[in-house]
Amino acid sequence: MIAAHDLILLLGAGLLAGAMNAVVGGGTFVSLPALTAIGLPGTVANASSSVALLPGAMASAWAYRRDMQPVEGVSIRAMGLLSLAGGAVGAVLLLATTEAAFDLIIPWLLLIATVTLAAGPRLARALARVGLKAGPPVVLGAQFFLGIYGGYFGGAVGLMMLAAWSLLTEADIAALTPLRTLMLAAANAVAVLVFIVSGNVSWPAALAVMAGAVAGGYLGAQVGRRLPAVVLRTLVVVIAVGATAIFFWRAYG
Repeated sequence: MIAAHDLILLLGAGLLAGAMNAVVGGGTFVSLPALTAIGLPGTVANASSSVALLPGAMASAWAYRRDMQPVEGVSIRAMGLLSLAGGAVGAVLLLATTEAAFDLIIPWLLLIATVTLAAGPRLARALARVGLKAGPPVVLGAQFFLGIYGGYFGGAVGLMMLAAWSLLTEADIAALTPLRTLMLAAANAVAVLVFIVSGNVSWPAALAVMAGAVAGGYLGAQVGRRLPAVVLRTLVVVIAVGATAIFFWRAYG
């Protein structure tokens, strides 16, 4: 049974996380700290966050289903299968990680995701200007490792996919966004299945965040149409930096 004040916290976190994911991504930076704040162990909080945010990811993938474009000629099916495989591997690795080890690892994962949020698009444009490109084998290999990251942690993995693909193709971010939603949903879905089968999910907490995220996803889409992209990205980066600092303090302070 979740206390009333914890329920309010989780609903609010889900609302904000859903809104963030609807416009620029990074909802894990809100849902994960909220779930650990009510006392859940790190791995259980991470698994529960993945479960809570999955419906929004699947809804986005469905909405974009007619706009998918392959990356460097690699079939969408091949990338999807690698995302599924990577997500399964990542989820199993998470379950094999001790709570003590995960508490030490997670600040660094958050830091990687924060740097991707802040500098990924700029780095992608810089490398594109010098003509850096890669063929299908590199795209497929990168997608498998992105799937592993998504299954293990998932924080900002959608943005990491966009950043990685931007380094490998001349397509713009807007054209790649539909494919990102599908690959993100694939990696998360198989990871969530592993978490559920293993009994590693706190259902009351996950459902509370999920309820807030559904509402937040709808509201976020409305707000996202009105706010400039730079404002949205700045807000997400500020939240990401704060969450990363908190987890570093908890692990090493």
